[in-house]
Parts: sequence; C-alpha cells; structure tokens
Amino acid sequence: MIEERAIILDFLPNGYPFESKRTPIAQAIGLQHFTLLELVPKRNVNLQLKEEVYIGQEKRDKILFIKGKLQKEKLTETAKIQLKDFIERIISEQEKRFVEFFNTCEAINKRVHQLELLPGFGKKYTKKILEEREKKPFVSFEEMKQRLKNIPDPKKAVEKRLFEELTQEVRHKLFTS
Repeated sequence: MIEERAIILDFLPNGYPFESKRTPIAQAIGLQHFTLLELVPKRNVNLQLKEEVYIGQEKRDKILFIKGKLQKEKLTETAKIQLKDFIERIISEQEKRFVEFFNTCEAINKRVHQLELLPGFGKKYTKKILEEREKKPFVSFEEMKQRLKNIPDPKKAVEKRLFEELTQEVRHKLFTS
C-alpha cells in the first residue's frame, strides 16, 4: 500500500540521539493507509510539525527518500502527541469513512466481533449496534448516539482504537494495515 502524502509528527534535524549516524529524520504518518513512516528530508530542508508532504512516486520537493516503516517503539513523545491530534482531526474530516465501519464490520470468528475490539464495546453494545444497523445504516456519530442510548462515544472509541493500533502491537487491525 503506497502512500502519496504524509503528515509530519516529529522532525529530528540531528537524527536519533543514540545512533551513530546522525542523519536528519522525520517521523510521519501516511494520510491514506495510516502507515507510520521514517522520512529523510532533502539537504537544508526543515520540516514543521503537522506539515503535509508529498511522498509519492513523482518528484518530491522536500523528502529525499522514505527510509521505511517507523517501528512503534521508536515513536518520540512529540510524535505521540501529534498523532493524537492527527487522529482526532482525521476522524472528524473523514467521519463517513469511520461511521461506515459500524455499518459494515463483521465477526472475526464465532466468538468475537470487530466491534468488540473497540474500547468500551462489549457483547451487549455489539448486539444493539447490529440490530440497529439492520433497520437503517448509520450516517453520523451523532445519529448513532441518538439511536443507541447509553452507548460509549463511538468517535472516542475509534480514536482510542486507532491510537492503540499505531502505538502498540495488536492482534487484529481495524483501521490500519
């Protein structure tokens, strides 16, 4: 899965503190598939937090090359803070994409449903959501909360799950690849 654009989560102009090779490095997240990446900027380029950069196949203006996928344990504290902001923003901007998850998600196996992997959602809420979506697909997080009383905030649950998938090892991925 190729990313075309990425958001800078952290920029280390002198590279990682404890590595012998001190090459400038940027920690970033791809906008389409939410891939965590390490990017090497072109010479004399300073990148800003939250800056969107082109990383596709065509000529890049600021990025020399993609070093590779960013290992979760290498995420800086700054990158984690920026990641939370990014997740909140992207879920708001692409609400339909995430609401559609509630309309189309399926059972992983006979005992566990994808919905149960969301923080705060157990069998009881999963059953309610499945029954309600049979009547009519959901159109927004707000509408979900109106139709399903006492349900945990679906937007917050998706935010927490996406952050978990990006910062920890998880067995099943719902929103990342």
